[in-house]
Amino acid sequence: MRDKARQGRLLPFIEHQTRKRTQSSFSYFFLPAGSFNRRGVTPEGRVGPHCAMLPQVDVRHLYSVVVLAEELNFTRAAHRLRISQPAFSRQITALEKQYGFQLVIRDRKRGAQLTEAGRMFVEEARSALLHADRAIHLARAAHHGYDNVLLVGHPTHAEHAWISTLLTIRLPLFPKLKVRLTTLFAMELVRSVLANELHIALVTAPPTDAKLTAVPFAETRLCAVFSDAHTAAQKEQVTLEDFANDEWILLPRNVNATIHDTILETAARTGIPFRQAHGVINAEQAFYLVSERAGVAILPRPSTLGAPAGAVVVRPLSDPALSFETCLVMRRDDDSKLVNQYARAFLRKYVRKPGSGRQMELPLSA
Repeated sequence: MRDKARQGRLLPFIEHQTRKRTQSSFSYFFLPAGSFNRRGVTPEGRVGPHCAMLPQVDVRHLYSVVVLAEELNFTRAAHRLRISQPAFSRQITALEKQYGFQLVIRDRKRGAQLTEAGRMFVEEARSALLHADRAIHLARAAHHGYDNVLLVGHPTHAEHAWISTLLTIRLPLFPKLKVRLTTLFAMELVRSVLANELHIALVTAPPTDAKLTAVPFAETRLCAVFSDAHTAAQKEQVTLEDFANDEWILLPRNVNATIHDTILETAARTGIPFRQAHGVINAEQAFYLVSERAGVAILPRPSTLGAPAGAVVVRPLSDPALSFETCLVMRRDDDSKLVNQYARAFLRKYVRKPGSGRQMELPLSA
């Protein structure tokens, strides 16, 4: 009975069920119930000497709010969490009362919309979950005898070839290297590199920062996802003007500010009236909304196309401004031999060499 009760306090997040749906590659969290509470009480009932000021936070609550932020729909979020929609709605309402601020605005037409407080909460909740995940993976790597662990981030639209390269790199000086991948938004990838939470990240259209080294290795062109009944469905390539009369489904600015702003600037230059219908954070949400005739989605081409056959059409946008460099990003002051050798090994697969017999020149430490 004691073992059964203890298992009830463990929180498994099954990797193969969540990896496709969440922005971080959370695998397993084992958090004893009561680990975080205002009095600092441990599962054994003892009061920790340094826990008096800890807020009453349950990792399940953090994850629930993050899922809601990703889906912006109570029904879909509840389905992902495998609980009923009414129970999930009550849980969020209870959290808002407990914390003393509103996380989401409920709107039957537009769905759930994060408040400013909600956006701030979700950003920090993701960071907390990432740290918990990182702690477990680092400890597991040490347990299995890995000498080094390299933390690498990538966006949701990362091509399978990039992921394969990241996982197959072998460094002779580091034979027991463990590479751990994490999927995050572009802005979070950059922040995580700057905060030393990630060693390397692949980022599309990264912001300019004097503390970062960013080496382009691929071109990422935006695409349009729209109904197969649309008049542009017969074209091989499309432009924003083809969708001047449609409502648009875009990535929010906090996902990738450069891409979001460039879409709006391009529309303004060509005289296209901007009518945003919805904001989404991944291709799965965009495909669903398009299949429901909720608008036209404009986003980086996803690595996997999960739309129903025949329901939607995906076409590249030929507007020159809607093409972006995807870069390998690392801290400029990172002089780790491991990080630099790994970065060079990855870039050799994609960056063109200046000429036969010449050494590739990269702005990385030797």
